[in-house]
This record gives sequence, C-alpha cells and structure tokens, in this order.
Amino acid sequence: MSALSTRIRVRVRIRRPWRLAAEATALVVAAVVAFPLYWMVLSAFKPAGEIQSTEARPWTLSPSLDSFRRVFEQQEFGRYFLNSLFVAGAVVIASALIAFLAATAVTRFRFRFRTTLLIMFLVAQMVPIEALTIPLFFLMRDFGQLNTLGALILPHIAFSLPFAIWMLRGFVKAVPEALEEAACIDGASRTRFLWQILFPLVFPGLVATSVFSFISTWNDFLFAKSFIISDTSQSTLPMALLVFFKPDENDWGGIMAASTVMTIPVLVFFVLVQQRLVSGLGGAVKD
Repeated sequence: MSALSTRIRVRVRIRRPWRLAAEATALVVAAVVAFPLYWMVLSAFKPAGEIQSTEARPWTLSPSLDSFRRVFEQQEFGRYFLNSLFVAGAVVIASALIAFLAATAVTRFRFRFRTTLLIMFLVAQMVPIEALTIPLFFLMRDFGQLNTLGALILPHIAFSLPFAIWMLRGFVKAVPEALEEAACIDGASRTRFLWQILFPLVFPGLVATSVFSFISTWNDFLFAKSFIISDTSQSTLPMALLVFFKPDENDWGGIMAASTVMTIPVLVFFVLVQQRLVSGLGGAVKD
C-alpha cells in the first residue's frame, strides 16, 4: 500500500509543473484578451483631460460619466439601439430555425446532390463578405430594400446559415435513429418527433450557433454603412460611433463609452445562454 501511494505522489509531482505551466499560460492569455476591454471601459470613465494626456495610465483617480452623458444625449441613440436589437433578434431566430430544418434534411434524408449541397455550404464560408458587398448592394437596390432593416437582416441570415448548418449537422447526426424509430412505434408523427424530441436535444447546438449569429450581426458595420444610405432612422448602433469621429478631433471618450454600451447586450446574452453554450460546444447526445 505504501509503495502504491509513493508512486501516486511521484506521478503527481511529475505532472504538477506541467499543470502549473498550463494554468499560467491560460492566465496570461486571458489577461491579454481582457486588457483591451479593460482599457475601453477605463477610457469611457476617464475625464477628457486624462484621455488627451500624453501619459497613458492604466487607472483613473477621478472617474467621470461625461462620456456616457454625451452618448445618451444623442437623439437617435435609442432608435439605433432598438434597430440593432431587432435586426440581431430576427437574424438569430430565423437562422436558427432554418438551419435546424436544413441540418435535419441533409442528415436524415438521402436525396440527389446532397453532398454537392454540403460542399456548397462549406465553400460559401470561404467567400469574404467584402467581395460580396457590391453585388449585394445592387441586389438590395433591385428588390427595393435599401434604407430598410430588411437589407441588414437578409444578408446576415444568408451568411450565418452555412456555419449553423454545418455545426447542427453533427448534433442531429448524434441523435440515435433508434430514438426516432421508437417514437414512430409509439405513434408519434415525424413532425412531432422533429419539434418535441429532436429540437430539445439539439437545442444546445442552436444556442452555440445563435451566439455566432448574434455577435456578427450586432457588431456589423459594413452592411449598415453600405445599405443604409439616406434614411438614418434605419441605422444601427455601429453607425452611432460615427457621430464621435470629427474632422478636427475625435471624441475618444464618447467612442469608448458608446463601445462599452454596445458590449453590454453581448455580455447579457452570454450570461443568459452560457450553460447551454457550454453543453453545446462540449458535445451532443450520446446513444
């Protein structure tokens, strides 16, 4: 018994330095990732004199809310916020439902050109958004969608679907077919199995794809700048940052405060879905 405990202590001693190195590396990476966010929030609370100072300090002894006051005094800021919330919510819901149905179709059914369709989904992810902005502009113009929120919703749904379908395909495939056969034996229709059994099982995967869709839509500036030309009432939050960029001198306090306000909904969304997100990224259903 003593020899066994000695070997265990030796193995713990051998593994402990590697574990400490891994934990230290993780802390360093977390600090590097979190520092820009910390600097953004800090700059939002700094008074104008400290922001414009040539001596950058990672702290402030006189925090101020003047930058936030200038942000919320913008007349259209509330409308921009609601527009962003509506566009992001519409993209998340629509892309999740369409991706779920499409992933189920390409996983559970056999039809011609199924492999070709999956390859097309993969190729669609390789095309940069910037290369398609001009064709999309003319497409939205021909459909009469310029200066509308639909011009922002439709492209983001299209760009979110390939990734969502590929990711959900693994979750749907992990659900045993025996489960569907058992449901059919018990008298459940295919529609009932789809929404009452399969949908709850792959819901963690839907949450994971929804996070990607929400972040990419919420932070979008390219489409908002390209498709919303004259009607500023249809603009989104990233466009509100342009108010603080001035020809003579940029209002960096207002820019950082507006960026901080933009980050809050993303953090709230993460907090609400974090448990589902972890299970969605960790794996699917076991047989």
